[in-house]
Amino acid sequence: MFKNHPKGLIGAALANMGERFGFYIMMAILLLFLNNKFGFSGSQGAIIYSVFYALIYVLALVGGLIADKTKKYKTTILTGLVLMSLGYLLLSLPTETPVQNMPLILAITCLGLLSIAFGNGLFKGNLQAVVGQLYDNKEYAEKREAGFQIFYMFINIGAMFAPLMAVGIRNWWVQSNGYKFDADLPALCNQWIKGTITPDASSRFTELATAAGNTASDMTVFANDYLNVFMTGYHYSFGIAIFAMLISLVIFMTNRKKLPDPAAKSASKQNSAANVQMDAKEVKQRLYALFAVYAVVIFFWFSFHQNGQTLTLFANEYTQMLKFNLGFTTLEGAEVFQTFNPFFVVFLTPIIMGLFGWFRAKGIEISTPKKIAIGMGIAATAFTVMAIGSVGLPTADERIAMGGLSDAMRVTPWLLIGTYLILTVAELFISPLGIAFVSKVAPPQYQGIMQGGWLSATALGNQLLFIGVIFYKSIPVWATWCIFVTACIISMFTMLFMLKWLERVAK
Repeated sequence: MFKNHPKGLIGAALANMGERFGFYIMMAILLLFLNNKFGFSGSQGAIIYSVFYALIYVLALVGGLIADKTKKYKTTILTGLVLMSLGYLLLSLPTETPVQNMPLILAITCLGLLSIAFGNGLFKGNLQAVVGQLYDNKEYAEKREAGFQIFYMFINIGAMFAPLMAVGIRNWWVQSNGYKFDADLPALCNQWIKGTITPDASSRFTELATAAGNTASDMTVFANDYLNVFMTGYHYSFGIAIFAMLISLVIFMTNRKKLPDPAAKSASKQNSAANVQMDAKEVKQRLYALFAVYAVVIFFWFSFHQNGQTLTLFANEYTQMLKFNLGFTTLEGAEVFQTFNPFFVVFLTPIIMGLFGWFRAKGIEISTPKKIAIGMGIAATAFTVMAIGSVGLPTADERIAMGGLSDAMRVTPWLLIGTYLILTVAELFISPLGIAFVSKVAPPQYQGIMQGGWLSATALGNQLLFIGVIFYKSIPVWATWCIFVTACIISMFTMLFMLKWLERVAK
């Protein structure tokens, strides 16, 4: 796989894999953690999640600026790893649930998330810029897209096991304290403690509590204890991310000398004939093209990153749970579904790369902008599948009044698995190729900031994520998915409208 690719690629890919493992442990559980930890019943948790996810990518622009100005790309990357480790440490410290001092605990949680976001901003875009520099050598130039696809695949190897690790630790802790996992119980515990539970939901709460191992005669005692145990398991899951950061740090330090210095390469390019030919007009055209692509992908990321928001809520509230008994723990929970996206990325990347190679061998060259447009159409198809599969489901208010849905009322897990499969194909047409497009088109002196710009466009899409949750909780579920279908279709046609211009600039 790494044949005919620069030597530094494997070190960068492995370092990113470790960091992504820790990051996706957190992302798999973050929304449910916020909702259950602080008893959020509306969009409060979704707003915090959206702001955090947006900051990750906004601060990537800041990270790019810092690296471009200081010319210390590798030091900036290392600083990012350290900051992320500190953030995970704050989240991993167990605090009592139900939360007694809401302002303090929420502030500590948000401080941890801010530290992770800033660290990620220093790390992610600049590592991508370093990888892009590997392919500036003419010997490897034609392998740029394939290199970023390999790089992207290794990201998802880390992400593939992260949700399973998070669920395994959480459920192991619940079981070690004499209880059984139940996806509906944390929300019902919060409703009972707050006194907002309906009579029907109260009856179901008593039934589920008995099945989960309740021996207390006072349901308030059980609600407090189960919720505290459940959330402590989440805190311990965050702790695993710290070890992932340390592994990533060691890998990066070990391979540091094999990676190029973007600052040195940029200086060299400024003195080359090729760079002299890139006059101010060409630089502007390249920047305009990048900004246009950034604007379009906002709609895609608004839809795609619902995997941590509405799709996770749908998995928790409307989908039959997958269950894998490992003896010492049980892999069961909505978070398990999030392992399918990275799994499909790892499985499908060689197939997609082979497909593109086959087209190239036949003399059919599909440009990167066209591939991105195709990916957006594929994403629209995925949410269409979700809309069809969600017809007839109770609304959020009806489900809450019932105290949750029985297994017979929930949809088959294959609906979500199939959706993640289609979304993954769309992702492989957009994300790694978009990064490669930015690396190819960005003027040499703006490599870091333009990679940050790609991530900032992602940030704007992520900032809108909470809107999906608002619709999810206020309109029929099938109608929510139709909103994302519309967003992806708009993105696709806009990209096709600009296609010839983008292809000309990319040459």
